[in-house]
Amino acid sequence: MSHFAQIKNGVVQQVIVAEQDFVNQLPDAGDWLQTSIRTSRNEHPEGRPLRGNFASIGYTYDSTRDVFVPPQPFPSWQLNTATWSWEPPVPYPEGTIKHWNENEQQWI
Repeated sequence: MSHFAQIKNGVVQQVIVAEQDFVNQLPDAGDWLQTSIRTSRNEHPEGRPLRGNFASIGYTYDSTRDVFVPPQPFPSWQLNTATWSWEPPVPYPEGTIKHWNENEQQWI
């Protein structure tokens, strides 16, 4: 069994566990793409990442680059195209941090 993400207008609508034969028989089979639960930040334990990240509802599918991208958490964060993850303008510091303050552009 594998995981498959349903894509509509470039956005993941749902993720299911199924066999490829089942997905091929769906009326909208072209809207389904395989995703790997073991892929995160463009890494996979066995060195074979699939589409950048495991797809989740609300993720964007970039068909040009063939990757799933999570939603941008804050407007100031930039997409790292090596890891397909969002990075803050100020690196995450050591210690206990509660959250990112977008207005002050700092960790609180």
